[in-house]
Amino acid sequence: MEHGPKKYIIGVYADDDVVLQAVPQVRAQGIRIYEVYSPFPIHGIDPALGYKRSRLPIAAFMFGATGLTCAITLISLTMGSDWPLNVGGKPHVSVSMVPVVFEGTVLFAALGMVGSFFLASNLGPGSKKVIFDPRASDDKFIIAIEVDSNKKTPEEDIKQALRNTGAIEVYEKEVEV
Repeated sequence: MEHGPKKYIIGVYADDDVVLQAVPQVRAQGIRIYEVYSPFPIHGIDPALGYKRSRLPIAAFMFGATGLTCAITLISLTMGSDWPLNVGGKPHVSVSMVPVVFEGTVLFAALGMVGSFFLASNLGPGSKKVIFDPRASDDKFIIAIEVDSNKKTPEEDIKQALRNTGAIEVYEKEVEV
């Protein structure tokens, strides 16, 4: 993993519609966008950035299936062999275990998704947070472009592309990675 400062070109926008139109225009010029930051979700920004669909639902299903299996196994072993109780003459493994199995499934799926999201997003304890512009959490929209990943495009061309797409401010920033 590379360490040291990295140089970014930051474009600041005042409107979400302008950013949504700017992203495909900038990408069409062969410029790779590092990330877009906004104070609220922008519908349609993921396809515009070229992001693939998240695999988090698949992980949720797998965690839920694991929870289902663990809950059924736990109930079957404890009620069927380890500690069998005769409760009203009902069988040890019956429909009465559905609420516990459901809760186990939901618990495993929820905790697994939270853990997967934190790992995939590098948001765990000790991870370094980079704030390109504090106004991105207030009222501005930020497009960050890493200079090293755009070596074929001169920096002035990147800055001009951001200005041409409606950026109200364009500047450079070095970030310690």
